[in-house]
Amino acid sequence: MTDIHLPYVDELRDNFLRYVAVSSESDPKAGRVPSSEGQRELAKLLARELEALGLVEIELNEHAILTALLPANVEGAPAVGWVAHLDTVPVSLSPDVKAQVIHYEGGDVLLNAQKDIWVRLEEHPELAAYAGQDIVFTDGTSVLGADNKAAVANVMTMLAVVTRENRPHGDIRVAFVPDEEIGLCGSKLLDLKKFKVDFAYTIDCCALGEIVWETFNACSVSIRIKGVTAHPMSAKGVLVNPLLVATDLINRFDRLQTPEQTEGKEGYWWFTDCEANAAECRLTMNIRDFDRSRYDSRKAFVLEAVEAVRAQHPRAVIEAELVDVYSNIADSLGDDRSPVELLYKAADNLGITTNTIAMRGGTDGSALSAKGLVTPNYFTGACNFHSYAEFLPLPSLHKSLEMTLELVRLTAGK
Repeated sequence: MTDIHLPYVDELRDNFLRYVAVSSESDPKAGRVPSSEGQRELAKLLARELEALGLVEIELNEHAILTALLPANVEGAPAVGWVAHLDTVPVSLSPDVKAQVIHYEGGDVLLNAQKDIWVRLEEHPELAAYAGQDIVFTDGTSVLGADNKAAVANVMTMLAVVTRENRPHGDIRVAFVPDEEIGLCGSKLLDLKKFKVDFAYTIDCCALGEIVWETFNACSVSIRIKGVTAHPMSAKGVLVNPLLVATDLINRFDRLQTPEQTEGKEGYWWFTDCEANAAECRLTMNIRDFDRSRYDSRKAFVLEAVEAVRAQHPRAVIEAELVDVYSNIADSLGDDRSPVELLYKAADNLGITTNTIAMRGGTDGSALSAKGLVTPNYFTGACNFHSYAEFLPLPSLHKSLEMTLELVRLTAGK
């Protein structure tokens, strides 16, 4: 039992620990959705629990997208959706999460005595704010997976509370989707003709109080360069080195507009991968910007740079493919900002100090908003996503649940 006396916190914690125990790391090389069977197994577990709670229209499709409906018990309320993703980020750590709850009194945290793995306060000063709290950590060999299983636990606990206590609510639809971490794949495949809601929420960002309704516009760029091979003894005027062609291309991009040189609402270019041999080179690149016109200009610049390098190396074959990955949520809001305003109203009612951030990334809401379903985002309470040092303070997770329950109450008109 936890030593903090908050309603539903034990249930919330136990749900979270049960879900993170299911390994569900996505696989960017799989070429299918879901990219890993662990995500399907988690979806099956959730489907059984949704059925036990009495939800209807439970559907688990071939892509491991799980949807369900809790029908309204009040009239005239908007239909609201909650979306959470099943996968955890693929990083160079173990896919198996070994979570532990530690009562944190301050200072450094020993995660794994056998392997001498610590979270050092000097490296993670954000820990200091949570002294005296119960916090979920890993054993240092994996990410925690609060991104996004804190949201899964939040939504499932909300449904349990609302049904058990017969709280007033409009139609509540939930969607658990795969492969958010590798391109928002599940949310892009979510059928909005079946997921019939007026607006939705994701719970997929960080510390207590954070609210997100602005995200990057995102594009993935793939560039293939074919050179001309030749033996060095007879290479003059013949050989075209694809690596040098790639270097000339990369050098056309401003080094001050990269992730390590930008912050806030500044956009960037980011060459993320290079695979090459004497005959061919493949480059991958990300384009990010909050402003749509600047984003479009960046995409145009890529094509201009490719064309300029073609002229510089006429015997090389250079092909570029640009794919839009997700869009800025803010661009979908229009004149009706009520889904966002409800977030601030709920936080104010709960005494939560909000911190509005323009997320330098994307959520499932970025893809859903681009499809016409306004889907802003609010905090899980976790810190240090995508890291062995990821941690989840239970009081912050509880506040996130309170936000969800308050949104249910507000949208029911109560």
